[in-house]
Amino acid sequence: MKTTIVLVTTTLLLVGLLVSTTMNTQQRPREDQCFVCHDMLEDEATVAFRSDVHRSAGVSCADCHGGDRFEEDMDIAMSSAKGFIGIPRDIAISKACASCHDDEERMRNAGYTGPIGQLASLRHSAHAQGTHSGEELVLQCTSCHGAHGIRPVKDPRSPVSPLRVVSLCASCHSDPAFMRTYNPSLPTDQLAKYRTSVHGQRNLAGDPRVTTCVDCHTAHDIKPANETTSSVNAFRLPATCGKCHSDAEYMKPYDIRTDQVSEFTTSVHGIALLEKGDSGSPSCNDCHGNHGAMPPEVTSISHVCGTCHSLNAELFRKSRHKVEFERLGKPECETCHGYHAVQPATEELLSLETNTACGSCHGHERAPVGYRAANIMRGLLDSLQITVALADERLHAAEQKGMEVDDIRYALRGAKQARLQSRTAIHAFDLDVFREVMDPGLLTARNALRDAEAANSEFFFRRYGLAVATLIITLNVILLILYIRRLERKDRAVA
Repeated sequence: MKTTIVLVTTTLLLVGLLVSTTMNTQQRPREDQCFVCHDMLEDEATVAFRSDVHRSAGVSCADCHGGDRFEEDMDIAMSSAKGFIGIPRDIAISKACASCHDDEERMRNAGYTGPIGQLASLRHSAHAQGTHSGEELVLQCTSCHGAHGIRPVKDPRSPVSPLRVVSLCASCHSDPAFMRTYNPSLPTDQLAKYRTSVHGQRNLAGDPRVTTCVDCHTAHDIKPANETTSSVNAFRLPATCGKCHSDAEYMKPYDIRTDQVSEFTTSVHGIALLEKGDSGSPSCNDCHGNHGAMPPEVTSISHVCGTCHSLNAELFRKSRHKVEFERLGKPECETCHGYHAVQPATEELLSLETNTACGSCHGHERAPVGYRAANIMRGLLDSLQITVALADERLHAAEQKGMEVDDIRYALRGAKQARLQSRTAIHAFDLDVFREVMDPGLLTARNALRDAEAANSEFFFRRYGLAVATLIITLNVILLILYIRRLERKDRAVA
């Protein structure tokens, strides 16, 4: 009896131990044998992979290199039968990354909230241009993010973090030999220029919030500036800059206004660029620079504006205002025209009312010489404008009457051209220089008005002349008829 109890007890203990061992074996997670083996070797890749963002998300070596992560036998684990591919090369690297990063459901389930489809973006980017085929890329994912020690973008140790990404981009873009292979026309001094900018100086000082390469050019879908879909194309640049500069909350720590883009879009430059599609009109970078973006200094504003408005700038530099503006420490073009909200130049700029461009400095008692000159200039401009308008009106009236006035209208173009030229000449702020343009224009406008009036008068002269001629001819016809009838009566009387 005792022997039977001992046997049963022993059997139960063995069964319990076996069940317990089996359950523990089933519950214990199987180890990643790839990492276990390489981790013991402490090779560089494995040491880096210890802190890789993918390892913390459960990604194994085998997910990129192939093979069986749970097989302890190395020969079997790294066999072709198990799908082992070794070290991916060229586009295979990015395809391996895309196998996860292009799968939105998989990425969202893993807790990733960033963009999806980076490989597709890369294939349409500047980094896919200049290669031998559409399957190749100038850069693979690992070129920027690294291979085994990949960290989140917000991690300061990541090569694509805000404080390190500029140097990362420059590792290629500052290398003339490398850039010559793909695009010899691209400058290789962008980093040096960036470090001179407000953005670059703050970035170098450790501010991760300021603009870096990827904020303007984007991270994956980088396009050449001459492509209309590029984020740095002239037509799209105001929106790109406005992502930061129109965000009051974001710009608050820097104490910078955030109405620049809204003012620009309603300016003469913004309307020409964004509404009329004039690619010659300036965008943000034309005034502030590209990589070396800086607010223009007081003394440099005229040089910035003068790159387009060269004649205006040349006349201003020779004028009395140049000396006075320097003495007062005033910016040149900006003082009268403003900067972001520049409006079309009209005769109203010569108004002498208080707080206007001219009236704020010139008055009867204060700067009377300039006040008198501005008055005369405004008078000449108004006279030319009125005369041209009257001439246009009388020419239209003559055309409606069927008069030929093409020569007169062509001559009037000279007066209209003088009006445009006067807006340049006025920057000399010299009445004699101004009249050299205005006097011939006024003479042309007056002659055109005179000729237009003559054309209208000629119409009436021709109409009245025709009426008189018609009356005379009618009377002659009547008299002739009466005379013929008289002769007929005489003939009948003789007969």
